[in-house]
Amino acid sequence: MATEIKVPVLPESVSDATIAAWHKQVGDAVKRDENLVDLETDKVVLEVPSTVDGVLKEIKFEAGATVTSQQVIAVIEEGATAAADASKSEAPKADAAAKAEQGPAAGAQEVQAKPTAAKAEAAAPASTRPAPAAASDLPPGAKFTATKEGVDPAQVAGTGRRGAVTKEDIVNYASGKTAGVGGGARPEERVPMTRIRKRIAERLMQSKNSIAMLTSFNEVNLGKVMAMRKELGEQFEKDNGVKLGFMSFFAKAAANALQKYPVVNASVDGEDIIYHGYADISIAVSTDKGLVTPVLRNVERMGFAEIERAIGAYAKAAREGGLKLEDLQGGTFTITNGGTFGSLMSTPIVNPPQSAILGMHAIKERAIVEGGAVVAAPMMYIALSYDHRIIDGKDAVLFLVDIKNQLENPSRMLLGM
Repeated sequence: MATEIKVPVLPESVSDATIAAWHKQVGDAVKRDENLVDLETDKVVLEVPSTVDGVLKEIKFEAGATVTSQQVIAVIEEGATAAADASKSEAPKADAAAKAEQGPAAGAQEVQAKPTAAKAEAAAPASTRPAPAAASDLPPGAKFTATKEGVDPAQVAGTGRRGAVTKEDIVNYASGKTAGVGGGARPEERVPMTRIRKRIAERLMQSKNSIAMLTSFNEVNLGKVMAMRKELGEQFEKDNGVKLGFMSFFAKAAANALQKYPVVNASVDGEDIIYHGYADISIAVSTDKGLVTPVLRNVERMGFAEIERAIGAYAKAAREGGLKLEDLQGGTFTITNGGTFGSLMSTPIVNPPQSAILGMHAIKERAIVEGGAVVAAPMMYIALSYDHRIIDGKDAVLFLVDIKNQLENPSRMLLGM
C-alpha cells in the first residue's frame, strides 16, 4: 500500500518552504516517526517524519526545490521493509556466486588490477610536475627571502627555468599573489544564503529603513544578583530541577518595567499605536543557521523557575531544530545577550513591529565608587534600542534606570517593589 508524505500545514504568514535535505533515499527502509526530510521556512527548519513503516518508493522534489502547504513530496510503500532488507542482504551473496562461477582467475585479475592502478596514479604526478625545491637549491636572493618571510620553498610553484623557484616566486607567495598551497593561498567560496539568513537580512533592512532607531546605555552592578545566585542557587535547582541563571532576572525586571512604561511595550501600526497589556518577551537564541527569537508569553505572570525552564526548553529545541513556527510568532519586546560571546557593548537592532530591544553584555570586574571608597564590582553595560517615533528619550532612559534599580536590589524586585 502506497502512502503519500505531504508538506505540513504552514501558517498564513508562511507561503512556502524549501527542501533543505533528505535524510533517506529511494529504496531505504524507514520507520514510523523517523525524520525523512528537513524543510526550511523563513523562520525555522521543520522536520517531516514518516507516518508509516515501509520503504521510500519515490522522492518527488530534490533538495533546493520550493514546496507549498500539503503538497506531496514523497511516497512510501507501506510494509515493504522486510523485502527491502532481504534484497540488500542477498546482493553480496549474488556477487560472491558470480565470482565463484567465473573461477579463481577472475579473483586474481581483480586483485592484480588494484596495485597496477595505484602505481599508475603514483607515477602520473611525478612525470608532470618538477620536484619540490629544497632551500639548498635556491639562488642566494631567493634563499634569503624565503628565510626572511618564513616560507617553505617546497610549497612554492617555481616559474623559473625548468621550474626553478625564484626570488619573485617567494615574494609573491608570501604576499598571497599566488594560487599555491600553504600560507600564500587565497581560497574563496560562494554559497547561497539560506532562507532563514535571507529572512534575517530582510528584517534587519526593514528595521533600518522603517524605524527612527536610537540607543541609550546604562550600567548595572550585578553584585547582589550574583550573591543571591550563590546563596540560593543550589536550593533553587534542587527544588525546581533547573539552574538559576541571569536571564530570568533580566526577563522579570523587563516585564515589571514594561508595566510601568507601556509605550516601550507598544508597536506602530500605520498611524496607530498599539499598547499591549501583557509582556510577551522574545529571547534571542543563536543557532548554526542564524539568530532566532522564541517568545515567552505573559512573563509578568511567570516565576523565575518557569522562565528558566521555558528558556532552557527553547534553547534545546533551537539547537536540535525542534522550534515550531508558533514559538517564534508575536512578541512585544526582545532581550538579546551578546555577553555570552564576550561583547562589552553594542547597539542591538529593534525587531519590528516591536518598538524596543534590551541588550545584555559581558560582566566585567570594574572599579566603582561605593560609599566613598573605590571597590571592584561585577558590572554590565545594558543598552536599549528603541523606535524614537513613539518612545521619547525620557521614557527610554527611565525604563533603563528602572531595570538597573531592580537588578541592583533583587530582593525588592522579588517583592514587586
